[in-house]
Amino acid sequence: MGTFFKAFCDIFFGGMLGIIYADPEALGNRGGVIGALVQMFDFKAYAEVYNLYKPDMTTGQVVGAIICFILVVLVLAALLFCAVFFGRKLVKRIIGDKILNQDLIVEIDTLRREIVKITKEKDRILGLKIAYQGYDILEGNDGEDTSSEKKEGESRFYKLTEVDNKYADPEYKEREYECYEYNLEQICDRFRNYAANNPDRPWRKLYYEPKIIRLFFASLATTRLIILQGISGTGKTSLPECLGHFLKNDTTIASVQPSWRDRTELFGYFNEFTKRFNETEVLKAMYDATFNKDVYITVLDEMNIARVEYYFAEMLSILEMPSRDQWVVDLVPSGWPSDPKHVVKGRFRLPENMWYVGTANNDDSTFAISDKVYDRGMPININSKAAPFDAPLTEGLPIDYTYLEKLFAKAQEEHKVSEENLKKFEEMDNYVIEHFRLAFGNRIVKQLREFVPVYVACGGTEIDGLDYVLCNKILRKFESLNLAYIRDEVDDYIKYLDDHFGPENMTECKEYLTRLKKLF
Repeated sequence: MGTFFKAFCDIFFGGMLGIIYADPEALGNRGGVIGALVQMFDFKAYAEVYNLYKPDMTTGQVVGAIICFILVVLVLAALLFCAVFFGRKLVKRIIGDKILNQDLIVEIDTLRREIVKITKEKDRILGLKIAYQGYDILEGNDGEDTSSEKKEGESRFYKLTEVDNKYADPEYKEREYECYEYNLEQICDRFRNYAANNPDRPWRKLYYEPKIIRLFFASLATTRLIILQGISGTGKTSLPECLGHFLKNDTTIASVQPSWRDRTELFGYFNEFTKRFNETEVLKAMYDATFNKDVYITVLDEMNIARVEYYFAEMLSILEMPSRDQWVVDLVPSGWPSDPKHVVKGRFRLPENMWYVGTANNDDSTFAISDKVYDRGMPININSKAAPFDAPLTEGLPIDYTYLEKLFAKAQEEHKVSEENLKKFEEMDNYVIEHFRLAFGNRIVKQLREFVPVYVACGGTEIDGLDYVLCNKILRKFESLNLAYIRDEVDDYIKYLDDHFGPENMTECKEYLTRLKKLF
């Protein structure tokens, strides 16, 4: 029996040692790991050894030999199980990404199909909604053209046609304006008193510093886009809203949503299912403005909760056009005979008497406003509440926008920026280019010539107007610089302002630069 077990161990453990030490000589001609494994599980060799020594083995020894054979089988099964287990893990690791990508492709395709279904359902609901408002539109199946169900001569612009009908009504009377005896300073003072105490909304008292009112009206003369920014609760939205009440022409407020990505959020879109144009309240206000001389204000509330340069991009370009005849947008590809009066061949000319006011909070939930927007607009910072003051009960004042623009033109003629200050700004442009690699640009110089005279006509001073433009149109760009490396340059620039404008002037610029230094 001892001879049997010695032969058995030579075969099994000899193969195992061959795996460990990789000794080809101990494994005959086989060699290597494969040869060692073949030797360990060579059941033919085990059978030959068993048959050789069986005649001399007792019953107990036979049972022991059988147990040895079973143990070899179990070891082989364990090795096969481990090979399969780890092999599957390796295969998953190799092809897992490919399977995952394939799953994602299938999921994306499923989502696309769901989006198509949801879009069709949305169009169907819009069609039912318009039908409920008085249109004769059938529900229709997928892809069915229901335009034939429209009443003959019916307009696809429901809201704009309502505006046409309002002004075509024989009982409609044009507004009588009472502003012709007021100058800009008087208008500013009256509006400030109105905000604090008026009979239209006596329960709401809004207090603003005279400077904020002057900045607002000077901005109206400079650009069609004004940006009111600052901390929450300082009256940014209330200011243009109150101005609408003061002018007897309510402000249109559009609450910007995070999903806004293109111009359809402002104008609306043509629904191919219903063959109607889904107009927004902003477009309706724009269209209404083409019929009269009122001053119209549209507020883009929380304008930077979405990217302004996405949904307002076309407006930025159009309002920058030198001729107002170029302020035209394409609403639909072609015209229909039933289209509204001021939509010609699918095109609509933006009104000259509408201004757009955006409110912006700078926090983690909003996007940074790009230089493209800031350069074309006029920012006004409202970071504090004004102290209450006693204001007389003041009525509103309807203002003819043509008269307001005449006041702006008159101010720009009578209060031109002095040649001395213009020269200082030109020298400062060279200084900023040399030390900070920033330039003013022709647009900002043009805005300077338009803004400062009107600010003076509203009761301010030229140096304060220059200070505000420089701080909010030029120095604002310093935030994009690495101020940690130009701290000394900032100190020199403050000294430059003192030398050229006097230590008592340009306080807003100096305070801003000092705050920037504290951040680094």
